[in-house]
Amino acid sequence: MPSRTRKAEYFTLMKGLLAEYTKAFLVQADHVGSKQFQDIRKAMRGVGHVLMGKNTMMRKILRGLGEDSPYAVLPELIVGNVGLIFVKNDLAKAKDIVNQYTVPAPARAGVIANCDVSVPPGPTGCDPSQTGYFQTMEVPTKITKGQIEIVREMHLITMGDRVTPGQADLLQKLDIKPFTYGLHIDMVFDSGSLFTPNILDISDGDIIYAFTQGARNLAAVSFAVGIANAATVPHSIRDAVKAMLSVVCNDDVSFTFAQASEVQAYLADPSAFASASGGGGGDGGAAAEEAAAVEPEPEEEEEEVQVSFGGEDAAW
Repeated sequence: MPSRTRKAEYFTLMKGLLAEYTKAFLVQADHVGSKQFQDIRKAMRGVGHVLMGKNTMMRKILRGLGEDSPYAVLPELIVGNVGLIFVKNDLAKAKDIVNQYTVPAPARAGVIANCDVSVPPGPTGCDPSQTGYFQTMEVPTKITKGQIEIVREMHLITMGDRVTPGQADLLQKLDIKPFTYGLHIDMVFDSGSLFTPNILDISDGDIIYAFTQGARNLAAVSFAVGIANAATVPHSIRDAVKAMLSVVCNDDVSFTFAQASEVQAYLADPSAFASASGGGGGDGGAAAEEAAAVEPEPEEEEEEVQVSFGGEDAAW
């Protein structure tokens, strides 16, 4: 049990952090070593503060802030081997730092698998006398060059299942470390709101795309029911301009407006626009004219060649 002095120091520290920060991560710390904590604390300097402690003390401090405190949603979540990481501003940056410090670990009997585990095919380095062991584990094997070789990939553990002693022993024998452990962010706290850490992966592009799709759907529904709003105005203006252009571009209409001049000029002489787009300047235009003048001659030669060969090779 910590002494009264240490308890008082911890209470002062946590209350100061709660008063200073409005954002925090609720993290699981299962299988995380002291070296990992040390590295994470160093990396979080200037970004946030890592706080671990007894759950009873943490819940007592949080509940002591009152029911109107933004942190009133946290005490019920302080269960198990958990801690808090207080973050100053950038939650996404802090999340990247936390996820950076993970280490591979062997499978131990009784732990919950945090990923699917498969045994890859290939040589095992075990001598043929251990064939019975692999048969007991139902691993397909054969003898190759004096050692046991696994024939095909075998699914061994499903994520969320407990590792059995046999599975742990097999992975240890094959020197496979399937799991990675680090601080796992369970929930994100921001000014009284709780949400999952997946929200931090949403980029500005994702938000713009979702907004664009929503505006498009809103405009489609609004046009269908005949209601004008901010989403339909750009489409209505574009359609109105198209209608105005179609009217003033008729031969019988003498009225025009400045924005229609380019369209009318194109309809009057499309070749002028074609030469302007094809040539890059005075020299380019002259080269294009020369190429157009020389172009008919190869066509005549091709026709003569086709006629002369047609008589000799008429069979094909």
